Amino acid sequence: MPFDVDQVSQRLGGRTVLWLTETDSTMNDAARLAALGAASGTVVGAERQTAGQGRHGRSWYSEAGLGLYFSVILRIALPADELPVATLALGLAAAECITQLTGLAVDLRWPNDVLVGERKVCGILIQQQQENLICGLGLNVNHTAFPEELASIATSLRLETGREFAFEPLFIDLILSIDRHLEILTTQGKEAILRLFTQASSYVVGRRVVIDQGETALRGTTAGLDENGFLILQGDDGKRTVVLAGGVRPA
Repeated sequence: MPFDVDQVSQRLGGRTVLWLTETDSTMNDAARLAALGAASGTVVGAERQTAGQGRHGRSWYSEAGLGLYFSVILRIALPADELPVATLALGLAAAECITQLTGLAVDLRWPNDVLVGERKVCGILIQQQQENLICGLGLNVNHTAFPEELASIATSLRLETGREFAFEPLFIDLILSIDRHLEILTTQGKEAILRLFTQASSYVVGRRVVIDQGETALRGTTAGLDENGFLILQGDDGKRTVVLAGGVRPA
């Protein structure tokens, strides 16, 4: 059945929600709307993305009608050094929503992966556009299988629970959870989000990891987050490094 935009918009207090049959990327759509002055909180979603965006130029697998693929336009007053923490806040929001809905144990892998076990169920991408934040989220919902190259690293709510999920209530709960966690960030400060993320993630402290950085890789044990939300790595060589970007995986 088509996504019930009217029901969703009404439940979200009249927020503008646009839902497309197909698009290249909801991030691109949201960025265009933001540039035209769309209101903060406007959401653009799609049944299918042909070029869904992940971090570092990667793509997000967006099979038609099986996942939630959407981007939110936000205008929130955050200092530049707090912007990375917004990604952590959205991860917390997604994890809370999934756990409350399904009872699944969810883990967070710095900076933007939501995991069930060691498989990714949700990814987050935030891009800054002048005074706007374009916040993209892809959640694997009713997938029963993934392409061979993703089968060992991706999962879905349906694969993990054996249940099929309606999109509208899940989407509403997710948006409300995002709102709550961004309110924590804007009212209580980044320290509150850093504390919550550290508590929710097995990857932040004491985890042996490899961090892929292009042609090089760092190896060591995670030693917390710095004041701006970047990961601290205690290297095997004894050196401490603040990791600004990279793909984190268990060692």
